Amino acid sequence: MRWQDLRRSSNVEDRRGMSGGGKIALGGIGTIIVLAIGLLTGQDPGEILSNIQGTQTEQAQTRPPGPRPDDKTADFVTAVLGSTEDVWTQIYTENDAKYEKPNLQIFEDATQSGCGGASSAMGPFYCPADHKVYIDLSFCDLLRERFNAPGDFAVAYVVAHEVGHHVQNLMGLSEKMQEQRGRLSEAEYNKLSVKLELQADFLAGVWANHAQEMSKILEPGDIESALNAANAIGDDKLQQESQGRVVPDAFTHGTSQQRMYWFKKGFETGDLSQGKFDDIR
Repeated sequence: MRWQDLRRSSNVEDRRGMSGGGKIALGGIGTIIVLAIGLLTGQDPGEILSNIQGTQTEQAQTRPPGPRPDDKTADFVTAVLGSTEDVWTQIYTENDAKYEKPNLQIFEDATQSGCGGASSAMGPFYCPADHKVYIDLSFCDLLRERFNAPGDFAVAYVVAHEVGHHVQNLMGLSEKMQEQRGRLSEAEYNKLSVKLELQADFLAGVWANHAQEMSKILEPGDIESALNAANAIGDDKLQQESQGRVVPDAFTHGTSQQRMYWFKKGFETGDLSQGKFDDIR
C-alpha cells in the first residue's frame, strides 16, 4: 500500500504506555479475537484476558522512554485514518452534508471507552457512545502471524471497517440496533448484527475505491490482503475450527464468503446505494 504521502489525521490520541483499567467489556470484533486465540492456544478465553492485561500492565510500567518499535505502525494507522477522513468528507460534501470525523485512540494494556473498559484482547473496535475507534497495535502482528493475513492493507481494511461503523452511527443505524436489543430473540438480533457488520465491510470497500481514485494508494496484492483478512474472521470458519460445526443462528459478523463479497462489492462499485442496510444478505 502506498501510504507514506497520505495526510496524517490530527484526531488521534496516542495512549501507548499509559495504564487503562476498569472492567473489561467484550464486543464487536473482540469476541472473535479472543475466540481465535483460545482456538490456537487451547486456553480459556477468560484466562487469556487476565493474562494479557496483567502482562501488558507490567510492560507499560517498565518500558523505557524513547522511540518505540511500533512507531511506524502508529504512523501508518494515523495515515489510514486521515485517508478515511478525506474520502468520507468528500462523499458527504457531494451529498450536501458534513462529515463528523471520529477520533482514534491507540492504546495498549487496557483503556476506558464510552462503551466501558477495553483490553487489547478485544482487537480494534468502535464505540458509538464517544464516536471513537480503539486499536491496540499488537493486533497488527496477530493479524499477520495468527490469522495469516499479512500486508499493510489488511490492517487498513480493519481500520476502515471500524470507521464504517462510525458512518453507520452517523446514519442512525447504531441507535436503531440498540432499540432492538431486548425486543428480539438472540437469533433474530444476531441476524441484524450480521447485516451491520457486513455493511461495515461494504463501507470499507467504498473507502478503498475512493481512496484509490483520490490518492492511488493500491499496490499489487493489496485487495487480496483485505480479502484474506475478511476470510480469516468469518463466523463459519471460526466456528468450524473451534467447535467442529457451524451454527448459523450464532453468527454475529457473517460468513467468510459474505464478508469478502461485501468488501469486494464496495470496492468495485464505490456506490453507497449498492449497500443499503435492508439489501444486505
